[in-house]
Amino acid sequence: PRRDVGFTSFHDFLDKVPVHAANKRTVESLIKAGAFDSMGNTRRALLEIHEDAVEAAVDIKRKEATGAVGFDFDSLYDEAEEALPAKVPERPEWTKKDKLAFEREMLGLYVSDHPLAGLEIPLAKHASIGIHDLLASEDIDDGAQVTVAGLVTSVQHRVAKASGNPYGMITVEDFNGEVTVMFMGKTYTEFQSMLQADAILVVRGRVSRRDDGLNLHAQSAFQPDLGAVEASGPLVLVLNEQRAGERVIGELAQTLRRHPGDTEVVLKLHRAGTAKVFEVPHPVTVTADLYGELKGLLGPGCLG
Repeated sequence: PRRDVGFTSFHDFLDKVPVHAANKRTVESLIKAGAFDSMGNTRRALLEIHEDAVEAAVDIKRKEATGAVGFDFDSLYDEAEEALPAKVPERPEWTKKDKLAFEREMLGLYVSDHPLAGLEIPLAKHASIGIHDLLASEDIDDGAQVTVAGLVTSVQHRVAKASGNPYGMITVEDFNGEVTVMFMGKTYTEFQSMLQADAILVVRGRVSRRDDGLNLHAQSAFQPDLGAVEASGPLVLVLNEQRAGERVIGELAQTLRRHPGDTEVVLKLHRAGTAKVFEVPHPVTVTADLYGELKGLLGPGCLG
């Protein structure tokens, strides 16, 4: 039986594929999407030589098809070796930002990594809800206030036809979803300079539900300080004493026990301008999931 052994190198791919598949645009897309990553060359290096390599490979295939090459296999091999670049150059890979941008451009998703990788915990601390949960929820009413945090993947600056007023429309993406955010009126004027592709933003806004889906009307935005080293102190939870009933405290204990670790937990109970501080005997491992569960139980402002 026939065995498919795949391709051993970039040039081997160009040798074996049909001439109609060996076009520059297709090969460029495959390089940017990472199709040749297992062959030992960087995407940047392959993109640098792909046009010359494709032209040489197509030229050989056309000569073979018309019989212009003849049947001297030694000379055919020599011509092929001469036509194709002998060696893919040594080049460093693109930056993570560029590499992922090309993947998204070609495939519509990230494959090798995610631009927010490593930022799960600080982003979860700022957001009141994940974007996927926001879009999937049927309990969040039109006009409800939420805070999302993520990467700005598209920006449009427009002018309203009726009023002539400028406004902005951006797409914010976190690890599991994306949402359109509108900046209008004074909000647009105040935060316009922040609306840049690849910026990481925390946006507070009101939910707008329409027939074409859900978006947010921004009220404020800021760029979080993600470079700061997180303090190694305790996890501080803030709660109004009126909400600290037996059920809530019991569910809090269960939540903390599901995330055992070494980080101490402190609970601040607020009442009439004063606060009582309690040590909670359930040390945890701080994760984005834990932040999400705590906010769902105690409210979006529970992280001190």
